[in-house]
Amino acid sequence: MNLPVMVPGMDRASILDWSRAIDAGPFSSLALGERITFPNPDILVTASAAATVTERVRIFLNVLVLPMHPELLAAKQLATLDVLCGGRVVVGVGVGGREEDYRALDVPWSPAPLGRLERQVRRMRAAWAGEMVVDGALRPVEPAPVQAGGPPVLAGSLYPQSIRRAAHWADGICGFSFSTSEAEVRGAFDLARGAWADVGRATPPRLVTGTWFALGPEAAEQMERYLRRYLNFLGRAAASVIATVPTTSAPQLRDALRRMEDAGADEVLLVPTTTDLDELRRVEDLLG
Repeated sequence: MNLPVMVPGMDRASILDWSRAIDAGPFSSLALGERITFPNPDILVTASAAATVTERVRIFLNVLVLPMHPELLAAKQLATLDVLCGGRVVVGVGVGGREEDYRALDVPWSPAPLGRLERQVRRMRAAWAGEMVVDGALRPVEPAPVQAGGPPVLAGSLYPQSIRRAAHWADGICGFSFSTSEAEVRGAFDLARGAWADVGRATPPRLVTGTWFALGPEAAEQMERYLRRYLNFLGRAAASVIATVPTTSAPQLRDALRRMEDAGADEVLLVPTTTDLDELRRVEDLLG
C-alpha cells in the first residue's frame, strides 16, 4: 500500500496515521514515490517518519529517481533509513519522466540516463559493502545498512530496453500497470524472466507491479481528479490514460489483483487517490 503522498494536503497527522494503519493491516509493504515540482512531501524524509512508527512492513521507495541524486549521499541516506527501520528497506530506482524535476535540482537531463543509473547503483552497493569508494578517504561511507550488502534494489522499468538492461544490476523490477491487463503485466514479467536467464542470473527477478485505485462513493470522479492533476505534464494525452484505468470499484480492483497474481506478480503496489483513511478500510474489506 502506497502512502497517498501524491494527493495534496498530506500533513504530519495523515502521514503517521496512514503509516500506522498500513503496518497494522494485511499489507506487505508501505510504499511512496518521488516528485520535486509537485505538492508531495520529500520521499526520504517521509520514509524516515514512516520507518519510526512501523514495525513490520517493508519501507519501499518506489521509485527514487536516482540520477537526480549524488549516489553516495543516497547510499548514506538509504543505509540510515535501513538502520531506522531495522532492515526493512526496499528501494526502487528509475530515471523518472519529468524533466522539470531535474531542472529544479540543477541536474542535467542526461541523454543516456540508463547507463548512469546502472553506474550509480553499482557504486551504492560498493559503499554498502564497506568498500573505500572515495579516493583518499580515511573511512568508507557509513553507517552500514542492517541488511548485508544493502537493501534490495529493483528497477523502476516500464519499457523493454530498461527491463533488459536491469537484468545486469537489479534484483527485480517494479513496474506499473495503467490498464491492469494480464497480458500487459505478463509481458513485462516474461521479458524480465528471459532477460535474467539470458545474462546467467541464478536467482529469478522479483516481479512487482502497481496500479491506482479509488473505492469511495464518488470513486470515478476521485480517480479522474487525481489523474488529471498527476498526469498534467501529458496535456491532452492524459485523457486517454485516464480512460484506461479500470479500478474504481471493489469488484474491479479484486479482478485486477487476480489478473496480476495470475501473471506472476510477487507483489502489487496499490496507489490510493485520496487521503481519506476510510479508503484503506475499504481495501482491507475487499481483501478479507
